[in-house]
This record gives sequence, structure tokens and C-alpha cells, in this order.
Amino acid sequence: MPAIVTLTMNPALDIATETEIIVPSTKLRCEEPRYDPGGGGINVARAVHMLGGDTLAVFPSGGTSGQMIQALLGHEHVPQIAVTVAGRTRESLAVVERQSGKQYRFLLPGPPLAVHDQERVFAALAAHAGGADFLVASGSLPPGVADDFYARVGALARRCDARFALDSSGAALTGAGTGVFLIKSSLRELGQLRGAPITGDAAEEAARAVIAEGRCEVLVVSLGADGALLATAEGCRRFSPVEVEAQSTIGAGDSMLAGILVSLVRDWPLLDAVRFGMASGAAALLRPGTELCRREDTERLYRQLGTA
Repeated sequence: MPAIVTLTMNPALDIATETEIIVPSTKLRCEEPRYDPGGGGINVARAVHMLGGDTLAVFPSGGTSGQMIQALLGHEHVPQIAVTVAGRTRESLAVVERQSGKQYRFLLPGPPLAVHDQERVFAALAAHAGGADFLVASGSLPPGVADDFYARVGALARRCDARFALDSSGAALTGAGTGVFLIKSSLRELGQLRGAPITGDAAEEAARAVIAEGRCEVLVVSLGADGALLATAEGCRRFSPVEVEAQSTIGAGDSMLAGILVSLVRDWPLLDAVRFGMASGAAALLRPGTELCRREDTERLYRQLGTA
């Protein structure tokens, strides 16, 4: 049984390309596009696989874009359970403007997911959850899915004696309730958990409150250029950023979560697992477009952290 089973309720076919300059009302000639399977849980599973971990990606798949995601995952040799559903899996587009180096990201909504299709996806997850160390729910919920869907996944994890890891936002995040093992959030998502925007100076107090509320045992907050914050019942710990020259931010958070989970499965201490996760996220920043972390980059950056 895979050690890390991921759930992606709103997968996406990620498309990345470049153009010289972005201006309105003009035909923009783009470079040959790159296609990658995307969506939070799928990206976590891909990164886990790249880092040498044992994983399985569970997700709904609809139409030609869903079929392409399945084919791309197969090409990467990432184990998958794709549940065929009505509708067409969404696409997302990332375009780099070469003149400025800026990246523009266009995210389309997912197709509505009927209740019977939701239940089929959940049943597929439940069928493969037994024996897993982690169940991971990552990404948004598509239209038609209740805000408390991830709370159901957390309850499933507890029944299977697996640890539940969550990376989401908005109502899908707050609707997950309490009892999560690990939440990976941004500063904006930490504010959503607290019901008000959070500045960097107030992050530790907010993180302690999330732990005190019982929402999770471990909270890892990605602070971008300011590094990361870890909160547990024992207190808070800040981590300095990994300095790299970023090519693209796509998949950095998913790679970070994957690095943490792979390390915890290997029984690493939590502090070392967070450092490895940060190295994984920074390794994803080195890659263009929709590429994720590479194992050799992650291990090199992690060694640098150990000597810093």
C-alpha cells in the first residue's frame, strides 16, 4: 500500500508558455506550450515520486483534458486512480512575459461535480487508504462539492489510522474543521483560518491560536521571501528562506508539502522534515513553467541548509 495517498478534487491540465510582451487587444504569439498534470494533490504525488517516495494519486477525470492528465502521469510513472466523471477537467494557463520576466497565471473553474461522482471518488480514496501513513487533500473544491468535504477525508484518515495533511484555501480550508495532523498554509490562508488578514508580525500569534483551537497538530506557514513558520503545541519556530533565483512559482507549495511528507514517512525529526520541505519548494522555483522540484536539486539545497 502506498505510504502517501493524495486526493485532488479539482485537477487541472497545466499549460505553460512564453510570449514577448503582454498587451491588450493584440494577438500574442506564444512559444511551444508545455503540458503537465496539475492540481494540488496530483502535484504533491508527482513531487513525492520525484523525491523517491511511495505514493498514489486519486482524482476525478473528465473529457480529453482528464485523459491527457492520466497519460502524462503515466509517462512520469506516477501511480494513479482516475475516476471517470461527467464534464471536462479544467485547464490552467501560465504565460511568462519575456520582456519583464513576469509570469501571468489564468486559472479556470473546474466543472461541477455531481454528488454521485463525488461519492465514487471518495469510495476510490477509501479503498486505497488502508495502510497509508498519510492521506493528503490538496487544492480547491470544484463547484457542487460541499465546503466540509475535507472534514470527511479527515474522518476517513482517522478510521484508517493514517495522518491527514491538508493544503487548501477559503471555505474548503475552514470547512475541514479540527483534528487535522498537518496543515500547510500561506500567510493569506492563515488569515482565512483566523477570520482576518494576518501580517508577518502577527503570524506567530495567529499560528498558536490555530494550534490551540485544535485545527491541527502541526502548522507550516510558507512566508515566501521571509522563509517559513512552524507551529506545534510546543511552540513556534521560524526558518530562514532558501535563497534561489526563481524561474516560476508554480508547484513550489506542493513540492514543499511533498518534501515534508516524504521526510516524515522516513521518520525524520519534524525540524529536519520542514527544512527538507523548504529545500523541495526552493528546488521547484528553479524550474521553468509548470515543472516541479527535482530530487538532485532538493538534496543539494538541503545539504546547503545543513551547512548554513
